[in-house]
Amino acid sequence: MGATITLKNLSIGYRSKHQLRAVASSINASLQSDELTCLIGANGIGKSTLLRTLARFQPPLEGEILINKREILSQETSSELSSKKVTGISLEKPLSQFSAQELAKEIGVVLTSRIDTPQLTIEEIIGIGRSPYTGFWGNLSAKDKQIVATAIQQVGIQHLAHRNICELSDGERQKVMIAKALAQQTRIIILDEPTAFLDFPSKVETLQMLRRLAHEEHKTILLSTHDVELALQLADQIWLMESQHLSIGTPRELADNGSLSRFIERDGIHLDKANLRIELQD
Repeated sequence: MGATITLKNLSIGYRSKHQLRAVASSINASLQSDELTCLIGANGIGKSTLLRTLARFQPPLEGEILINKREILSQETSSELSSKKVTGISLEKPLSQFSAQELAKEIGVVLTSRIDTPQLTIEEIIGIGRSPYTGFWGNLSAKDKQIVATAIQQVGIQHLAHRNICELSDGERQKVMIAKALAQQTRIIILDEPTAFLDFPSKVETLQMLRRLAHEEHKTILLSTHDVELALQLADQIWLMESQHLSIGTPRELADNGSLSRFIERDGIHLDKANLRIELQD
């Protein structure tokens, strides 16, 4: 395990010609490999803004986002090394310095928008995940096809490979997009509300699958969700967005320090801290 992405004094929000609107400021955090991190918070608090910033869909207002590159360094002069941040054989590189193709090999993104491509099979859609390596119209090699087949198997949709996405349920569609991100072979996967529009069994299955992929495939997975109780049961880490603030810790740590109670508890709603369950009270 180790940090794959680090946030240093990060401020996020929106900048126009005459106005600056910060959503959250002075964020210092890191995402670890082999962990599922769930981002929770009230509607409109800025969860999607944070995810969009981490995926470089929009620039930060201030601060740095660093990706820990796993590289075996060639012999370099001490003057060359002095200009880089080196930890063992890892090298921290600012997100802003990645080309689009380089970034596509580091971060996979799964959005909530529906994709309908009647002309493509599920297998072909997942194959688009190989485009950082082949080019968008590139032909898949035997190795690429094996990677696609492995991604399909990892999410358990082998029986759907030759069907059209228009024929699938919302839960099956979500698995297709996760498989596409897996075929991209990135260490980091960011998902914006992957359990939205799913029935409860599909929500549980999706989060369990993402947790398994983080642990077994050594992925760094960050997702936003409104399914707070599921997040408390399945996440390794919780990022709780509040007004201008991000509370970070394991579900147990955030329960013990009162952060979760402050976020969850209202009249008739209680957090069972011992079992990390949300209870309704008369």
